[in-house]
Amino acid sequence: MYYFIVNNTSGGGKASEIWNHTETILQNKNIHYRVFHTQHANHGSTLVRDIIHKEKARAIIAVGGDGTVHEVINGLTGSSIPLGIIPAGSGNDFCRGLGIPMKYNKALDRILQDEPKLMDVGWINGRYFGTVAGIGFDGQVALETNKSSNKKMLNLAKIGRVSYIMNVLKVLFYYQPTNVELQVDSKQTKHKDVWLIAIANLPCYAGGMYICPDARNNDELFDICILKDISRWKLLRLFPSVFKGKHINHPAITITKGKKVTINSNSPITAHSDGEVIGQTPFNIRLEPLTISIL
Repeated sequence: MYYFIVNNTSGGGKASEIWNHTETILQNKNIHYRVFHTQHANHGSTLVRDIIHKEKARAIIAVGGDGTVHEVINGLTGSSIPLGIIPAGSGNDFCRGLGIPMKYNKALDRILQDEPKLMDVGWINGRYFGTVAGIGFDGQVALETNKSSNKKMLNLAKIGRVSYIMNVLKVLFYYQPTNVELQVDSKQTKHKDVWLIAIANLPCYAGGMYICPDARNNDELFDICILKDISRWKLLRLFPSVFKGKHINHPAITITKGKKVTINSNSPITAHSDGEVIGQTPFNIRLEPLTISIL
């Protein structure tokens, strides 16, 4: 039996339409399935745990955006049940990073091929994540984006990424970089005027920003991007290059790798993981190698 977790509000409501099309295909193929619709924040995690404890699931499939997948992963971690994804959000960076087709019918075909592969996941302050944890400027942009009144409207217009870009510009004019103590595995360093630290399990976030273009989901390592000691105007000029991963050659960028990361700062800074706001420093982050099975 396939179990589907559908977030009808994902993508400004397009997830509901995508689910209707997907359900028609399932019925035409006589595939046994059950569907559950999320009703509130973190409901996806609760639904997945209930399924694991009460049912024999062949796979659990998230129909929604990166936030929906984030919730399903947090319910599924520790189980051997595979995860499938039908992309229906504004960013869909899980699918972009994993090579999952963006068309619902092709994504469903991939799921039904039943060829699972193991994937690393990250853990930050009690929450699992699959794409990127962004600390500092990134976290503040995620906070502004998630509470933005124009996000739903832009999603409906199929330009959801514009909401993120608008909030990048907004945060850029008031955000203050901070001093950070960073430990990666056994190496401890101090950094001044840090704008952001991105801990990446997959290359991209925020609808196709390749913050760590060489990140791989099964190499048992995070790619870590540190941006520091750069003026607002130079950062503004640098920003467009992140969509092609060209920013990594800039002198304000440092890329390193590791499995365990600890972050402290002289003033509180915010973090997100998979676009969902996690909280403020300090942060303890670790890689959980080959933890989730992905269809």
